[in-house]
Amino acid sequence: MPTVLAFDVYGTLIDTHGVVVKLQEFIGDKAEAFSRSWREKQLEYSFRRGLMRTYATFGVCTSQALDYTDAYLDTALTAEQKAALLAEYRVLPAFADVTASLERLKADGYALYAFSNGTADAVETLLATAGIRDLFDGVVSVDDRQTFKPNPDVYQHLLDTTAAVASETWLISSNPFDVIGAASHGLNSAWVRRSDKAIFDPWGIAPTLTISSLRELEDGICGL
Repeated sequence: MPTVLAFDVYGTLIDTHGVVVKLQEFIGDKAEAFSRSWREKQLEYSFRRGLMRTYATFGVCTSQALDYTDAYLDTALTAEQKAALLAEYRVLPAFADVTASLERLKADGYALYAFSNGTADAVETLLATAGIRDLFDGVVSVDDRQTFKPNPDVYQHLLDTTAAVASETWLISSNPFDVIGAASHGLNSAWVRRSDKAIFDPWGIAPTLTISSLRELEDGICGL
């Protein structure tokens, strides 16, 4: 069987801060701070729901995090503006290194999967909008397990869905919590450190590979 490469979507393939341009139209100089807070709260809400076992989709977490950030930064967004931002979140851009990197990996025989906290339909829309859906063998969503990363159940769901074994499977993510979750379940892991300011959680669990761009992924895997 080919080696399975499972790519996190939000923050790894798709730039969640691509929403800044739309935010700037509405709140000007607060856009960068808003985007960061929105993303942090979105993830926090998914963690909390996973622990509490009160599942709601990632879209609900995103919407509620938007409401929180609006109140926190006192930006007074209208209902129409919030709707526009949530619509923008469904068509965010891919990072510049994504398409060529995936094309190379696909051509070289790897099995590529998108593996996300997002629902399958939301991920399908993102990938199609970015023009990269055809490069993937499939989409695996945590929605099928009604919980979120880094619950070990979702990494097992990935293995079950792809009929793969952990030792031949890679999780590629820019999110340390995701990398640690996958590593804890026995998968190989690649941390995409897109910023030199990014810090990996000091838990004593290291990624198999650390790269600054997806362009480095195949050479990194082959060099191990």
